Amino acid sequence: MLGSPNADSSELYAETVVNGDPAWVGPLAGVAMKLPVFHILEPEIRDQIDPELFEKHLAIMEVALDIDEVSKALRKVRASE
Repeated sequence: MLGSPNADSSELYAETVVNGDPAWVGPLAGVAMKLPVFHILEPEIRDQIDPELFEKHLAIMEVALDIDEVSKALRKVRASE
């Protein structure tokens, strides 16, 4: 589950845990864990959160982030599995 602030960082983190570190510099270089990755604001996840908790802890993020772009980046990584 990611909470990254933009599409680029979300894609990088997702790529790292799905296919391994794309920069080949960290401990996950070449380690494809194939973990399913979602951003906490994607509908698949958001809809599972208690509305009161969402409002208290996450609603402000929804206003600030371009979740459509983040979702698009993560769908791209998920499709590469």
